[in-house]
Amino acid sequence: MTISVEKLSSNKVKISFDIEAEKFEEAMQKSYLKNRGRINVPGFRKGKAPRKLIENMYGEGVFYDDAFETLFPEAYDKAVADNALEPVDRPSVDIQQIEGGKNLQFTAEVFVRPDVTLGEYKGLKVERHEHPVTDEQVDAQVEQARQRAAREISIEGRAVQDDDIVNLDYAGTVDGVAFEGGTAKGQRLTIGSGQFIPGFEEQMVGMQIGEEKDLSVKFPEEYHAKELAGKDAVFHVKVNSITVRELPEADDDFAKDVSEFDTLDAYKQDIRAKLEAESKEHSDAEFENALVDAAVANATLDVPGAMVERQIDGMLRDFQMRLAYQGMRLDDFMKYTGQGIEELRSQYREQADKRVRAELVLQAIKKAEGIEATDEEVEAEIAKFAQEGKKTVEEFKASLKPEDIDYLKDSIGIRKTVDMLKATAAE
Repeated sequence: MTISVEKLSSNKVKISFDIEAEKFEEAMQKSYLKNRGRINVPGFRKGKAPRKLIENMYGEGVFYDDAFETLFPEAYDKAVADNALEPVDRPSVDIQQIEGGKNLQFTAEVFVRPDVTLGEYKGLKVERHEHPVTDEQVDAQVEQARQRAAREISIEGRAVQDDDIVNLDYAGTVDGVAFEGGTAKGQRLTIGSGQFIPGFEEQMVGMQIGEEKDLSVKFPEEYHAKELAGKDAVFHVKVNSITVRELPEADDDFAKDVSEFDTLDAYKQDIRAKLEAESKEHSDAEFENALVDAAVANATLDVPGAMVERQIDGMLRDFQMRLAYQGMRLDDFMKYTGQGIEELRSQYREQADKRVRAELVLQAIKKAEGIEATDEEVEAEIAKFAQEGKKTVEEFKASLKPEDIDYLKDSIGIRKTVDMLKATAAE
């Protein structure tokens, strides 16, 4: 078998194959043996007709496709391995010659990881943005803690007011007919939250406990249930009870209840320290991203569309998983938002292209600088993951496959590459 590789561009190659006639004949025979039981030939039981007779009846090409499929994977994999190619898409195959007694000749064009021509990546000048922590941010954290520590108090002897939490029953109708999802008992509603359609909560203000009332409302023109959009509706409601949230005073006693500190001042100092640590992490991440963006902008590369599409696939899987945690399916999300899958994919395309470019440039810098993970660094990473998974190092190691170790090494190498960009950045 003869294999030759021609570079068509920085991200595409053409592989030419010439496979000996004898090897093609072996594949043809295998195809005959595999398929003869499915071919009807008058006068012969299935699977008993001679190959030559089948070829005379249906043409020699009856076994071509299967013979080619037998030979192609091994030949293609050999070409990829021997030439250190990194395909990023399925190959496009063109058969030049396929005939009994002759060599099988075909080509495969495939997109590969593109060449990267690096520009300047050391001494990059990037502005670092700091994000000072304000008193308002600290107070907002205290307020959130107060909200979490709030308790509900039952109210008697007065009407519904804004910010009340009302327990109610309701039954909705459109043109006198009940509709799906329009009836509930024991529903909790905070008045003024905007949780219900416009006009509903406002009309409940002034209602007494035990009172029943018809509320006339209109569904928004843009409503997720299309059959209700823009329709007039009547909701018969009953107020079962009223409660209000009582927030604790922000004082030393409150600090003792919600933290390990004895005073409000100490509690606030701890909040500030944590916010400052988060702010520094945020600034560091912004700075790193800006350095990588600058290195990418200085580099030249032609990204195959297939790499971007694969990245979008991964981003969509992550999004689908986040939706699942919230109890929603991707199909439901698209239905509610009125989006199709291609429209959703298009929203990720720019970010996906940016991620691919960053990964390719960082890999190129890593290679150019000879940056690799040391054995000690790999062991430390394994120990960290083992601790997080509450396993011994030996147990965690036993669960790793060779490709997992390669991934760890590569991740460490990329992290060291970014550290090098930071270390050499211009002041």
